[in-house]
Amino acid sequence: MSFMTRKSKNSLFGYVFIFPALIGFLLFYAWPAGRAVEISLTDWNLLSDPYYIGLENYSEMLEDEQFWNGLKLSAYYVLLNIPLQIMLGLFLAVAMDRLTKSLFVKAAILLPYLLSNVLVALVWLWMLDPILGIVNHFINALGGSTQAFLGDPDQALASVAAINIWRHMGLCAMLFLAGLQTIPKYLYESASLEGVTEFQMFRKITLPLLRPVMVFVLVTSVTGSFQIFDTIAVTTSGGPLDSTRVIVYYIVENAFSYYKMGYASAMSVTLCMIMLAYTLFQMHIMRASESDLN
Repeated sequence: MSFMTRKSKNSLFGYVFIFPALIGFLLFYAWPAGRAVEISLTDWNLLSDPYYIGLENYSEMLEDEQFWNGLKLSAYYVLLNIPLQIMLGLFLAVAMDRLTKSLFVKAAILLPYLLSNVLVALVWLWMLDPILGIVNHFINALGGSTQAFLGDPDQALASVAAINIWRHMGLCAMLFLAGLQTIPKYLYESASLEGVTEFQMFRKITLPLLRPVMVFVLVTSVTGSFQIFDTIAVTTSGGPLDSTRVIVYYIVENAFSYYKMGYASAMSVTLCMIMLAYTLFQMHIMRASESDLN
């Protein structure tokens, strides 16, 4: 090893450290993704051998109204879910950074995210029940009328979004809090001496310096929201009247209910390409690789 330069040694150690993660990526992400592309070019019902049909699945997909409706519902779900989730997460992060350092408070805020999706969905399914649910009992006690929530086509998707906002805003808050703690305190002290208001400091200092964290939260939250399945499978099963049959639910339905694995894979590949394009676009317009701290 004496003939190696320091830079070469550092590079070698770097490759050694990332090797386990690289193996995991190849086995559990890259190889399944490649198989999905391969299967998307076949007709396969899981019971017999697949046979090659070229791009027929993609042609069928483009003419499938349910596919486009699933994409539309997923996009609508993202619009219902992400803005409020990020705003609440940012508010909680700023409040914790300014008001408390308590580990108990942080644990309580993060706790919903640590619970499984299925458990959270089951709890809220009971709480939102029109007859037995505690939410309707409170509404009735305040003089309001009983709401169907998950049983109403006009309320179902918004109700699913509310459940997942409650579950994920704690994680957003922890990510934003970590970002806030990297901002030098002297910036706020200097601004305060200049007579800058709290709101101006938030707009001119906090938000710009949180940009890398904001990009990460936006990208992961949006891609995660487009993959919503568990909550819908437990609470609405795509109903009522297809009002929550989002794209991933429709993909799973085709794969394991209708045994159209090739067609489901074609939709999965298309969704992956859409999410990849969104990620690259988001990272580009928000300059994800740059930091205003430099």
